[in-house]
Formats: sequence, C-alpha cells, structure tokens
Amino acid sequence: MSETLKPNEPYRVLARKYRPVDFSALIGQEAMVRTLANAFESGRIPQAWMLTGVRGVGKTTTARILARALNYRSVTINTPTIDLAIEGEECRAIIEGRHVDVVEMDAASNTGIEDIKQIIDGVRYAPLTARYKVYIIDEVHMISEKAFNALLKTLEEPPPHAKFIFATTEIRKVPVTILSRCQRFDLRRVDSAVLAKHLAMICRAENVTATPEALSMIARAGDGSVRDSLSILDQAIAHGSGTVDAHAVRDMLGLADRARIIDLFEHLVSGDIAGALDEFGEQYKSGATPSAMLADLASFTHIVTRIRVAQNAADDTSLGEEERMRGRSFAAKLAVPVLSRIWQMLLKGIAEVDAASRPFEAAEMVLIRIAHAAHLPSFEDALKAVSDGSADAGLPRTLQTKATPQLSPASATATPAPVMLAPAMAAPVMAAPRMVSSTSAAPLPEQQLAPRIEPAKPAIQLNSLTDIIKLADQNRDIQFKVLIKQYVRPVSFGEGRIEVALGAGAPKTLYNDISRRLEMWTGQRWLIIPSNEEGQATLSETEAGTKRANENEAMEDPAIAAIMKRFPGTKIIGITLRGNEVPVAEDVPETTPDEAENDD
Repeated sequence: MSETLKPNEPYRVLARKYRPVDFSALIGQEAMVRTLANAFESGRIPQAWMLTGVRGVGKTTTARILARALNYRSVTINTPTIDLAIEGEECRAIIEGRHVDVVEMDAASNTGIEDIKQIIDGVRYAPLTARYKVYIIDEVHMISEKAFNALLKTLEEPPPHAKFIFATTEIRKVPVTILSRCQRFDLRRVDSAVLAKHLAMICRAENVTATPEALSMIARAGDGSVRDSLSILDQAIAHGSGTVDAHAVRDMLGLADRARIIDLFEHLVSGDIAGALDEFGEQYKSGATPSAMLADLASFTHIVTRIRVAQNAADDTSLGEEERMRGRSFAAKLAVPVLSRIWQMLLKGIAEVDAASRPFEAAEMVLIRIAHAAHLPSFEDALKAVSDGSADAGLPRTLQTKATPQLSPASATATPAPVMLAPAMAAPVMAAPRMVSSTSAAPLPEQQLAPRIEPAKPAIQLNSLTDIIKLADQNRDIQFKVLIKQYVRPVSFGEGRIEVALGAGAPKTLYNDISRRLEMWTGQRWLIIPSNEEGQATLSETEAGTKRANENEAMEDPAIAAIMKRFPGTKIIGITLRGNEVPVAEDVPETTPDEAENDD
C-alpha cells in the first residue's frame, strides 16, 4: 500500500508517491515488523523508540506508520495494531501529516532547549482525538546537550498518553542516557535483489518499460537505500523518455559496461598490460569515469572471492548471468591470496584516483601495477618454494635457482652459483658443490671446493636504556635522546629484541623510530616489541627520584639544616656528588652558622 495520486494533483517524485503507509509495504525490515507485532499483541508497548540506519531505508516512514498503528481506530478495532489494511478514523490525517496529536519535529532546525521545552510543556496535556500523543523527532542527534538533559526526566517517566519516536543516522552522537530509555531498532540496508523487485513493481505501476539489468544497476547504485534507488529510477525514466535500459543507466551514472569490466579484469589477471590499457581507454571514451571503473573492478573482485570461498554465492539473483558464469571460471583459477592482493591494490588505487589532479593517468598506473603483479607468487608460496628446494616452477627469475654446472678438470675451480633471492627474502643460501669423480680428474684441494664464507661480525648488545642513550649521544641526536628518557619504560632486553612500554603522551611513531635508528647506528635489525606490562620507570623518573633522594639526604645534614634554618627561603638548586679523588666530608673543616653569617 502506498500514497495514491489524486486527480489533477501535481507530479510527485517516486520516493514520495510510493512511500509506504503500512507495515506490509515496508520492504527489507521484516525483523523489526515481527518485533512490533509481538509487542502490540502482548500489550508491551514502550514509551519511546529509537530508529537508526543509513539514509533512505525508511526511518521517518516507519515512525509515521508506527504513529498510525498506535492510534488505529475503526468500526471493529479500537486498539493498537500493525494490521492497517483498512484505513482507520485517524489514519488519513496522520498519513498527510496534519494530525493535531502527532507532532513531527526536525531536530536539524530545532536544536535548542527552548524547542524541547515546548514539547515538555505540551506533553502534560491529553490528546484531543487520538489515543496517544505521539512526538516524532527526526535527526535527533542534532539536539544540543542541554536540550537532551532537559528531555531526560520526561522521557523516563512520560504520562501514559505520550509516546516518543526518534530517528537518526548518527546513533553514536546520541547520549547513552537517551538510548537507555528507548527501545532501539536498527533498520537494515535493503538487499539489492529485494530492491530490484521493488523497482520492477513500481515500473509496472507507472507503465514504464525497464530491463532487469538496468534495475539491478540502479539497485546496486542505491547501496541499500530505497529513497536513493527511487531517485535514480526517477532520473532514469526522464533520461530514457519512459524507457529504462542498461545503456541509458550506464551513461547516466557514468558506469562501465559490466561485461567489459569483466574483460578488463581478465586482461589484468593474465598480465596483459597492453590489452588492459586499451580496454580501459575504450571504456573511458565511452563515458565511464576512472574512479567508477576501478570501483566496478573491486566489486567484481569481491564477487569472485565470495564464489571462491562459498560457491553458493554464485546463485545470488542480483548478479547477472555473465557475472555468475565468468565469476565461477575466475574463482576456479585464482587463489584467495591473489584476489586479496588485487582487492588491496584497487582500494588504494581508488583513493589515489580520487585525490589525483589527473584521474585517468592515475588509474592507468593502478592497472599497470595490478597487471605487473599478476604472475608474482604470494609471499607464503615463495617461502615454501625456496624451503622445499623446488622454487623454479612458477616463480619469477629472481627467485629461481641457477643450475650448477658439472665440474670438469677445466672448470673444477669455478665458484658454485648461489641461489638468487628477492631483496626482501632471507640471506643468500649457498648451493652445495657437486662431487667430482675420481676417474675423470684429480681430487681438488678442500679449500677450492668449499664456498667462501665471510666471518660474521659480532652482534652489538644493548642491555639497558643507558646503552641506547650512549648511542644517541655518539650520533648527536638530542631530540631522540629526550624522547627515550621521557617516555620509554623498559621491560626486557634480548639479542636483537627489546620489549618496552610507552608512557602517556608518547608519539605514535616512537616504536618505529627506535627500530630505525638502532638499525642505522648498529648496522643490524632490532625488533621493538610493544608490551602490555607497565614496565620499569623511565630514565627521567629515575633521575628525578635520585635527585629527590639526594635532596632529602642533604637536608638531613646538620650543617645544611642549620643554614636553611638561618636563611629562610633558601632552596637547594643543585647537588654535586664528590668522587673518590675529592676529600670526604670528615676531612673538610666544618663551618658553624655564626661563621657563615660573618662570611656573608
């Protein structure tokens, strides 16, 4: 059921014309409708509801239907109900938004405490004609903090005849004190397949010819929002002069042909860079935007990945026939790590294209990176191949082993060829030399057969923060030294690893800064491990504690105590500890307070 267009009434957009007026026409929110039905049947009706969800899923519409259900009255029914098939006495006024007992307020333009006070003052009075006085507050998160506080008491203990219905797209901005007094409903995004069927029904009612592919494209572009989808459909009807087809929708939205997107995907995963750039250029000339094409590629990558991990995903009715068939084919060939890598590169590429001054060139660079990486193995596969000794199959040349030639008398002194590794892999592995038959040549000296191995450099040991401070002093990095002393709490030191905790206010990059500087200063990698433990005191705290202890010890000295007493306001500004070469305190003549006064 939806609002009907009266004769001679001006044209209304589809989102208003087909706005649901009862729960049966509300699509995609079956769980909420079932909960409300049970509450109405059992008489457990709360005093307030909080409706949340993305724009266009039906929050305000649900609030109006709920107000109608609360005040439903007909010849045979005089109780709240969700069965609104027959229009009741109060229904028409509520549907048209002119009922005196149903107050609808937009919090975006009525944010102050004075606006809320009007509600508080009016809620005391009984409704004029309806069963309940219903207050619908849209975009409730826009209300000020003082206005929320003023509403708390009324919301917790409203009069029996008052009900509140709140709607918001920003549920996190609503105070928890308000949320705890409301029954919350999270309205879901409407599934693309359900949206496409809804759009097809509206097209039939409007006598508009629309292809299923075009409606699927509109439903996907609506991103779960019924209002957004109806707005796009309205535009597509005008664009196609009463006919909605895929080509017109594609031109209107700047989308690429779905089949050609799949062709582009095939070029990329096969490593055909030239073919991918040609296909991308042709689609760009046809009107598709670079960002939209990358987004479509990401969408198809997601489809293939879903089919790979759950084959029944190919039965999704919102997918086109070509997407299902070719998606199954790609899912059988491509591993999940490869698809995940393409997904990550596309996500990063979309952000680059959106921020670039030349989107077309930026998108081409993204495609080149993806196609170039098509034949690269995943990191796990590369490690496994190297460890198994069968790295030649399917690996790039930088990961393949060079064949060791047979040693002959002429070439027996040749140095064995090492296994070549990518720079990011582990240290080079020396290939074992082949043994030489005694019948073909004389035995070679042992030193000629053994590979040359450089002696390992002794590792630098760091046993405390003081060692790191010494390195900072040697390299004159005063700023880093201050950060170490102020924020780092040591937990444990080991060979090549340091476990630390950071104090409050430490820079977020300090872990990486420590690792990078130690590697630069020592020539070896250091693993800096964040710890959940509190750790020891920082060097600054230790120094401050030592200073306080020295000051307290100094204050206990009789001579210093006498001076402090004789000269009120005197402060100890520094303490210098004597070394062994300086005479101890007993060798220094004592100075009495009177002598100190005379010296002054």
